[in-house]
Amino acid sequence: MMRKGGAAGMKTGRDDGEGSVVADKLRKEFDGLVAVDDLDLSIRKGTLYGMIGPNGSGKTTMIKMMVGRLKPTSGRARVLGEDVPLVERVADIGYMPQEMAIYTDLTVSENLQLFGGLYSMDPGSRAKREEALLSMVDLRERRDSLVSQLSGGMKHRVSLACSMIHDPEVLFLDEPTVGVDPELRIGFWQHFSDLKAGGKTVIITTHYMDEAVRCDVVGMMRQGRLIAEGKPKELMERTSTSNLEDAFMEYSRRDAA
Repeated sequence: MMRKGGAAGMKTGRDDGEGSVVADKLRKEFDGLVAVDDLDLSIRKGTLYGMIGPNGSGKTTMIKMMVGRLKPTSGRARVLGEDVPLVERVADIGYMPQEMAIYTDLTVSENLQLFGGLYSMDPGSRAKREEALLSMVDLRERRDSLVSQLSGGMKHRVSLACSMIHDPEVLFLDEPTVGVDPELRIGFWQHFSDLKAGGKTVIITTHYMDEAVRCDVVGMMRQGRLIAEGKPKELMERTSTSNLEDAFMEYSRRDAA
């Protein structure tokens, strides 16, 4: 069986430098159930990082600890060189949860204005950023619609735009493309790649293997543990597979052996 908390191909060095995302033996238990099991991560600035795994594997719990929404049972998390929960650099991270975190009694534009105001954006910068994000999520024509009047997929897109309104240095996105049509998903991933090219760090959880393969680095979680990590091509080469889904199944088999 693989060493507890270990991941095949994972680099053990830590990078506490500016722009990094680090988890050191991060653990979360709920009433005796281990949701995240001594997780080690080191994600460098300017990386597009994808975390994959089935429901219940610990991906969402991991994200919530990294942004300070959940207190770990033990271990340490650092983002942008500061211990989580952040104080000095909290405005430099963006977070999109799986659950809806926007206001249904406000319009699309009003939600973006509200979130921009929370980050003390000046009106001119916020308005310019709003235009760009509404184009990205294809909601310019619905900017004055109440969120309560939108479909589930549209609400998800508003949530994504709100998480990005302040142009954060590090972006945590939990299943950002659920309910989004394939053509728009392609546009989203082009934008994520552009963010990475601009030096931003983007951490994404996803169930779509065709999305994960676009990431610089992919982590694979199973039963709260990181069982493998590496570039998509490397993960497939190490398992003699031709796609990430088969690679994940092989790493899961090895982990359970």
